[in-house]
Formats: sequence, C-alpha cells, structure tokens
Amino acid sequence: MGLNYKSFGDGEPIIVLHGLFGMLDNWQSFGKALSKKYQVFIIDQRNHGKSIHSEDFSYTLLAEDLKSFMEEMGLTSAHILGHSMGGKTAMTFASQYPKFVKSLIVVDIAPKKYQGGHQAIFDAILSIDIGNVKARKEVNEQLNLSIPNDGVRLFLMKNLTRHPEGGYRWKANFKVLHQRYDTIMGSDGMEVFNKQTLFVKGGQSDYILSEDETEIMRLFPFAKIMEVDGAGHWVHAEKPKELLTIVMAFLASQDGIMTGA
Repeated sequence: MGLNYKSFGDGEPIIVLHGLFGMLDNWQSFGKALSKKYQVFIIDQRNHGKSIHSEDFSYTLLAEDLKSFMEEMGLTSAHILGHSMGGKTAMTFASQYPKFVKSLIVVDIAPKKYQGGHQAIFDAILSIDIGNVKARKEVNEQLNLSIPNDGVRLFLMKNLTRHPEGGYRWKANFKVLHQRYDTIMGSDGMEVFNKQTLFVKGGQSDYILSEDETEIMRLFPFAKIMEVDGAGHWVHAEKPKELLTIVMAFLASQDGIMTGA
C-alpha cells in the first residue's frame, strides 16, 4: 500500500491520522503517551510525509488506504482518531467501514464543506524553486515574505527534507494537494455511524461551530462534543495534556462498554 507508519505499545489498537500538510511526526509525542495503555499506530496519509504520492486524492480513497493498512497489519478493528483533514478521513472511514471501527475520535473538524484559507500557503510553497535550494534558511526566508507566523513556517518546514541525490525536496505532494484543495475542503458523502464518537473542539477555534452540532448528531447519533479551553485548531500541539486526558477517559469508557463493565 505504501503508507509510512510507526507503532508504539500494546493493547487495544488506536490509529491516529494527521491533518493537511502534516505527518505522523506531529503526533509522535501524543502517540507515545497513549501507548502506555494502547497499541498506537500513527501513519502518514497519502501525499503526505513518507507515504505514497499519487495524482488521485479523495476522502473515499484515503478511507480505502486506511482499510488496506489495517488489513496489512492484521487489524480487524481499531479506535480511530483523526485531526482536521485526518478527522474527515476518519469520519468517512467510519461511515464506509463501520465494522473496522471500535470508536471514533474527531479533533477540531466538522462533517461539512469549508471555505478554505490556505491559498497564501500554497502560493508561497509553490513559488519556491525547491530543486535549486542550497540551504534550509533560503526556504525560511522565502516563506517569511508571505507567512510571517513563525509557528506556521516551522510546521510547514517539517515537510522539507534532503533529496538522496543532493539538494532538497518536499515530503508533501503540494502540487496535488493544491489541485485537490476543493475536495479536501469538502466531504465524500458520509453515512450515519452508530457507534460511540467523540468530537473535540479547540475553545479558540472556529472549525466546529454551534450550528454544526445538528449535522454532527444526525450523522453520529452517539457523539459527545467536548471543548478544550484555550486551544486553537492544533489542539494536540497547544494543549496536549488536556487532549490526552479527554481521549484517555473516552477510550476507557469504551473499554467498559466492550467488556460489559
């Protein structure tokens, strides 16, 4: 299948899916914390990190990738956690392959189409002649012209890696992600998922609004919606301890349900 992954711990399996422009490394610390009780798989989704690049990109395809990954790992079911774009993958997977999902955790994303807001990032990234870059600082300087936020630049530059033949290349397939951006902002027609689901929203994020709750509860009738105070969209980076506490409590409650406790 060609999906890059790392695994930690033993116990009930949980798979963690990163967001747009991200990679499994963004969730490594969180995954290791979860691994004290669970077997954790963090993966690079298609066109991200060290996973396969392709011209095709949709949530249906990402869900198929996840199903193939689970089959390759010998996993008949798992808890699925997804952030942002990864949350949409997780929701699509749960609606299309519910028997593979023990429970679902969606971090700061709703089942709806978004207006977007990444064009400046795409413009900055795609304007760089990456094949002629000699040093990382050149990329940082060019990105700084249109992306003054240090945190955003640092996040994006985690995608920068040395090319085996010399020079640099991007880990993420920014060209295809740009071409498929409207697809990424939308959804692939989700069905009702009748298992325990947790939505976690950042208290300072506008990705999940109060008016989204009706559609969330229609598609995920067993959903709980919880808020992490003081967190923006990157809940796992800004408030990792608070998110871990919420996720661990939710997973523990599912253990109780499954064992009849």
